Amino acid sequence: MEEQEKKTSHTPIRRAYPGQRHTGRRYGQGQRKYSPPGFSAGFGRKDVSLGQAGQIQPKRDLQKTVPERSRFAGSRPPLQSRDGQRRPAYAGRPTRTGESAGETRQTESKRSGRSRMRPQQMRFHPSIPREGEFAFQEMPTFPIDIANENLKIVPLGGFGEVGRNMMVLEYKDDIIIVDVGLRFREEDMPGVDFIIPNISYLKGKEKNIRGIFITHGHFDHIGAIPYLIEKLGNPPIFATPLSRGIILKRQEEFPNLLKLEIHPIDKSKIEPISLGHFTVEAYHINHNIPDAIGLAIHTPVGTVIHTCDFKFDFTPVGDYPTDLNVFSKFGEKGILALLSDSTGVEQAGSTLSESVIMKNLDEVFQNTQGRLIVSTFSSLLSRVQQIIMLAEAHGRKVAIEGYSMKSNVEIARELGYLKIQKGTIIDIKDIDEYPHNKAVIICTGAQGESSAALMRIVNREHRFVRLHKNDTVVFSSSVVPGNERTVQFLKDLIARQGAKIFHYKMMDIHASGHAQVEDLKMMISLIKPRYFVPIHGQFYMLQLHAELAKGLGYTDENIGLIENGDILELNPSKINIIKQVVPANYVMVDGLGVGDIGEVVLRDRRMLAEDGMFVIIAVIDSKTGKVRGNPDIISRGFVYLREARELLSEVRKRAKYIVEKSASRADAEANYEYVKDNIRDKIGQYLFQQTQRRPMILPVIIEI
Repeated sequence: MEEQEKKTSHTPIRRAYPGQRHTGRRYGQGQRKYSPPGFSAGFGRKDVSLGQAGQIQPKRDLQKTVPERSRFAGSRPPLQSRDGQRRPAYAGRPTRTGESAGETRQTESKRSGRSRMRPQQMRFHPSIPREGEFAFQEMPTFPIDIANENLKIVPLGGFGEVGRNMMVLEYKDDIIIVDVGLRFREEDMPGVDFIIPNISYLKGKEKNIRGIFITHGHFDHIGAIPYLIEKLGNPPIFATPLSRGIILKRQEEFPNLLKLEIHPIDKSKIEPISLGHFTVEAYHINHNIPDAIGLAIHTPVGTVIHTCDFKFDFTPVGDYPTDLNVFSKFGEKGILALLSDSTGVEQAGSTLSESVIMKNLDEVFQNTQGRLIVSTFSSLLSRVQQIIMLAEAHGRKVAIEGYSMKSNVEIARELGYLKIQKGTIIDIKDIDEYPHNKAVIICTGAQGESSAALMRIVNREHRFVRLHKNDTVVFSSSVVPGNERTVQFLKDLIARQGAKIFHYKMMDIHASGHAQVEDLKMMISLIKPRYFVPIHGQFYMLQLHAELAKGLGYTDENIGLIENGDILELNPSKINIIKQVVPANYVMVDGLGVGDIGEVVLRDRRMLAEDGMFVIIAVIDSKTGKVRGNPDIISRGFVYLREARELLSEVRKRAKYIVEKSASRADAEANYEYVKDNIRDKIGQYLFQQTQRRPMILPVIIEI
């Protein structure tokens, strides 16, 4: 093989597949396809036959090859004809010399007497194939044993939920991981700080982990690194400079951890990173944080495109647009699977550009005479850049408030991702030294968090800032599901103090960082993958994204709809889903404790939070088995003792009777647990009858 390569006159290029020889020609141009040495693509030979839907099948005497897919050999999913019947996209003969694929389709249509299908034109891009009409790209030829070898994709988070993104890709003894994120707790999880992925599947495989790829610096993609990196064997991390800076800044909060090995990714150059059987290329993508990347993951069975969180923004602020030619080139080479972000699939149309947001924010600046307080996500650095640029244009000074906001701005500024003129930024403690019409505050707290900067300002708990009647508060963010009540409460507090409010429902002052329906269609049409896998989102979002792909001609056989804990097996000839075989339950972080909070602890916390605690203390005479005096009662969060004397008196009587009846038996010492259970059951029933509440009952038996 090496000798053959030396004889070629062209410059060798990186091979996406082992054994693949470069001919200096591209697919789809009519040239001879290439295949590994000693194998044939099988075109025009007598020893191959056409199977169902034109699929080329090897005959029994040729078990050493798997012929490649072609434009005419079952390369597209079945389409929907006008009569409602599903039919193969094209199952005809190979094209003759000089005959185009379109002419062949017309010929076949005339011969069969069927009317030619006319799918609707796609609106979003004139050069993109029509809906249902694009073909899957050709897949290279592989040795026959590749058909029995699979690329495994194992989602440990982010599939069936928003956040906690973590995906494992495994081929033989090589593993790479994409993102290690967290999600914030739900309302019914009192005391829990974060939720992180369960990595039990990787236990015992730590030596096989070749690297972790970070797509961008949001906490739902990097937040679990401090908690899991050592358990994963401290593998190398590959990240862009901004993501690296945010990761290292967060690591400062965990000084006892080992030093991270982070390799920088230069997204301006699509350079391959080889890790075992994997070769990974990172490409630029637009999101609502700079330095976001998608991944082209080359494996022996094909190439997988991971879009990461993305949107198409052709007029971004502080960034440059995504190069669509990158996706077209990937599509021309043949893509095994597209793993595409589903978070914005419920929104029709295309995602708003940041330039539109900037224009509307400029109107707010022009019409505001007093002080501006703009609250947004701490990681939404493109929005921070917009506000700073507008403040400079309108002659205002800017104060940054909120720990995470300050940290991200500092990192982005040091790395050159934020362009700020000298003298624009001032300290928050000096804000009152400037006229209100010359000051802007950018702060955290757009989700109504009780400890965030905006809530402290509104509640008059901030050390340096008070809300004034002529202030204008701008919520330049959407409301995260579950935070509606807290955000509305915050708005009410602001309105009561006479300040003006602007939010995203009143005008376009926030743009999502996630692709919407037309953008998602564009991505599928540019990549033209063999298989489609929706990622990142609630299950309904994943399902809706799968339906979107079906509208473009894909079938269930070409779509991998998976959830956390499933295993998706891929190779050029099949896709297989093994359901719920990998532990993917929540691992909760509470303070320094990781994974020590389970459902039992949460249930007790919910009970304490909802109905309180009721402690009954009984002292028993070991000789007589009688209760000395009356049992003591401690109530917390259930009833106020001074206002429930009759209830407590009856509880004491009943508790004393239960204890003495049980303790008077000869084997009383061995049955104190039975006595406690009896108290819980009977006193619990009585309290529920009287109050319709079920406090946590804690019996304490003391023998003297």
